[in-house]
Amino acid sequence: MKKILILGGARSGKSGLAETLASTAESVTYIATATAFDVEMTERIKQHQQQRPQDWSVLECPLLLAEALQQLSGSGQTVLVDCLTLWLNNQLYHYPEQDFALIRHQLADAVHQFQGELILVSNEVGMGLVPIGELNRIFVDQQGWLNQQLAKVCDEVIFVAAGLPLYLKGSADAAD
Repeated sequence: MKKILILGGARSGKSGLAETLASTAESVTYIATATAFDVEMTERIKQHQQQRPQDWSVLECPLLLAEALQQLSGSGQTVLVDCLTLWLNNQLYHYPEQDFALIRHQLADAVHQFQGELILVSNEVGMGLVPIGELNRIFVDQQGWLNQQLAKVCDEVIFVAAGLPLYLKGSADAAD
């Protein structure tokens, strides 16, 4: 029973790694956080849907992620969340004035309390230039703080670059 956080940049291979890790489970619930705001995102979502095994359950969860994890805890299913970056984007878009420290804490608590196998996918967005624009800087700050908080409560943290996993916490051959 592990909680795994997989970090990486866009097209780094993090979702593929998450899906590979989940594929060994008998039962998988895939929590999709994306919202199709435009045609390009609609196409990305379709690609992800086609790549996933057909026997996985899918739960669309653009906002109420902590609540979904609480409901699935102890279900015996492996739960894969893809991705936390889009969930945070949805939070900023729909509720820009909310207390982000509170929602980070609520999510981290739900992850910490989760009973079962949990795989979380998130972008590492703070490795480039400081973004132009206040909202972009707020997003990068919030994403960095979210990733840090979740890394503390996960058993394994894996950074993916060029499709290659680098174990930051835990290891590929650590005992369950």
